[in-house]
Amino acid sequence: MKLSSVKYLTKEGLKNVWVNRLMTISSIGVLVACMVLIGLAVLLSMNVTKIIGNLEQQNVVMVFFDDYNAARYDLNGRTAPEGTELDDNGICDEMYLIHNSEEAKAVCEEIKAINNIADVQYVSKEEALEITKKNMNQNADAAMETLEGEDNPLSDGARVTMVDLELFDQTLEKIRNVKGVNAIQAQNDLAQTITSIKNGIFIAGIAIISILLIISLVIVSNTIRVTMYNRKLEISIMKAVGATDGFIRFPFVVEGIAIGLVSAVISEGLLYCCYRVAAEAILSNAGTFELITYSSQALMLLGIFAAIGVLAGTVGSLIMISKYLKREGSEFAAF
Repeated sequence: MKLSSVKYLTKEGLKNVWVNRLMTISSIGVLVACMVLIGLAVLLSMNVTKIIGNLEQQNVVMVFFDDYNAARYDLNGRTAPEGTELDDNGICDEMYLIHNSEEAKAVCEEIKAINNIADVQYVSKEEALEITKKNMNQNADAAMETLEGEDNPLSDGARVTMVDLELFDQTLEKIRNVKGVNAIQAQNDLAQTITSIKNGIFIAGIAIISILLIISLVIVSNTIRVTMYNRKLEISIMKAVGATDGFIRFPFVVEGIAIGLVSAVISEGLLYCCYRVAAEAILSNAGTFELITYSSQALMLLGIFAAIGVLAGTVGSLIMISKYLKREGSEFAAF
């Protein structure tokens, strides 16, 4: 197709937008509504994902090492080599694996090397006792003070956070298999709940966006249909003089794309206003939340809207004009 023809057909397509302005305005209105809803669904999903990500980081797994205290309070299955001298608690060095902080930190490094591990923080038994004291009421302080020093019953351990809670059980199993790990304290139910919420939000978001995309295609198709029937005689004349189907389709595609792009620009501005109002309302009632800023996602959202507009305009117009040329082509002979 020649450049002059492209310019002419593009001009015709843009002229159709103005000629059918009432239908164009109604189509843009519905498309804007769909795009804003899609944008809100995207932003909601991103914010919920961020909040859930924070919850994932707070879902700490406590790993306790096989040290002296682990052997001291769990002698079942622990036997000392014959002739080995035992201390007052009936324990010798050979009955446990972790004998000092260096060995404990080496185990932390092994755990950190496991896939899906976000962070590992070594916690000595002294730190663990201090944390326990802070979490207990003041009346227990005196009792807790008697457990300091050699009477501290806690084991060295580590705080472990994971990247993806969907792999929670598999990761726990790998941690258990690390030499030197004695016990694990984990909130399996919370991990499963968080994973279910993430999957549910993802599925709901895909469903909403898919429905709105279909609505967008239908709206653009109906607009093109009106234009097409208004130019029925012109199309028949073009067919009579040998115009190709591509030549006839081009203005309608331009019209559809123009409607889609105008809707995208309007949607960007409207979504910004809606998100700003919603964010201020949420933060005023729950200031602890840290929401995603609109400016950080503005270009991405504009790109999404433009893509939706171009897709809806192109596909909607092609479907409608192709159906017309195929089913109604026989009417051309009547003119």
